[in-house]
Amino acid sequence: MNNISRFNPLDEAGEQTESRRRGHPISRQLGRRSIVLVGLMGAGKSTVGRRLAQTLKLPFRDADHEIEAAAGMTIPDIFAIHGEEHFRDGERRVIARLLQEGPMVLATGGGAFMNEETRRNIAEQGISVWLKADLDVLMRRVRKRDTRPLLRNPDPEGTMRRLMEIRYPVYALADLTIDSHEAPHDRVVADTIKALGSWFEKEKQGSAE
Repeated sequence: MNNISRFNPLDEAGEQTESRRRGHPISRQLGRRSIVLVGLMGAGKSTVGRRLAQTLKLPFRDADHEIEAAAGMTIPDIFAIHGEEHFRDGERRVIARLLQEGPMVLATGGGAFMNEETRRNIAEQGISVWLKADLDVLMRRVRKRDTRPLLRNPDPEGTMRRLMEIRYPVYALADLTIDSHEAPHDRVVADTIKALGSWFEKEKQGSAE
């Protein structure tokens, strides 16, 4: 993953500025910040993220896809060949680079927000949104795809429970928490936009005091 940091920005700065000027009111309040979706695998970060980006007229990027493109191999292969520590290092660097290319809607992997440096970068350059889901919802979703390295074991549900115990207190540090329930993804998108609107209103009131 030596070439991870060599990706070029998705849009030129002028195009991004024009897009924000014409776009959704939420987008215009972001400045250079990105909306960063965090949460466990199966929470809907990629699906909700794409629809949220489309609604807000922002670019959408998926950190996992960016890692795979930079490494030239799939995430399961990265885990198998190089190990989780190598993957996490590349993940940290990819997210740091993407945050500098904002604004965008950025979906992160389930373990990304656990890294203190990544949390700090997101706090400085983005607004973090935790898509929170119950165990049964997560398991129904992840069982549809056998591509989750951490769940490739005899007890994937037990693994998911342990991940929830470890990671949920950290995800709770996010700026916003949105319930990713068994409902149309458009509803989750609408809930996210409403929460972002309230967040910006509080930010505006705080700056005026």
